[in-house]
Amino acid sequence: MQLRLPWDVPAPHSSLGREHRITVAGVPVAVHIVRHRRARRCILRVEADGGVRLTVPRRASVAAGLRFAAGQAEWIARERRRRSEQARPWTDGTLVLVRGEAVPLRLAGRTIRCGNHDITLEGDDVRRAVQMHWRAVAEAELPARCHELAEGFGFAVHRVAVRNQRSRWGACSPRGIITLNWRLIQMPPVVSDYVILHELTHLHQPNHSVRFWRAVERVCPAWRDAERWLRQNGRHLL
Repeated sequence: MQLRLPWDVPAPHSSLGREHRITVAGVPVAVHIVRHRRARRCILRVEADGGVRLTVPRRASVAAGLRFAAGQAEWIARERRRRSEQARPWTDGTLVLVRGEAVPLRLAGRTIRCGNHDITLEGDDVRRAVQMHWRAVAEAELPARCHELAEGFGFAVHRVAVRNQRSRWGACSPRGIITLNWRLIQMPPVVSDYVILHELTHLHQPNHSVRFWRAVERVCPAWRDAERWLRQNGRHLL
């Protein structure tokens, strides 16, 4: 989960090697700072190990960025707790989001029942088995759905790829390549469709201008409801 995460974030421009620390809930927390050539504001991300990644604009002050991070200590503490909870092993009864519904896992020997899908458990990592299964489902379904929506609304797509993205739901390249996060399969179909249509709209409007959002409104009138769902639930997926 990131704080104030833009929709499409390219790779950072450079990394600042020195490690910084801020105090969160009375505990020193490492802050890794990167400069981003296109960042317009500071962006925070709590990593899986509990550390903080701070992205700062190319010409911004590192000290100002650290002050911003320190001012978000309460949010960082919540994210660190959430990360800790996410690291717990999945077992019988663990709830997993599938197409927008919380589905309990049922374990019987080497078989995991997730909704109406039976997943074979190889090894002991239930989480990995379930996530690999749904990623495979996403790779089979999402490109077809993207092409279907593109054809229906008159977008020309060169290629659709499904990736394991950790900081965005989708991306659109200038060459007409749409990249989608496999976790869209965990969202309600109307929300997943919105993410796809959002990226398709970038084929004509490569920005987030007023014109872009008007174009989104034309192809997805309920986009505000979908954005609301993402804000409320998206952090539980990443």
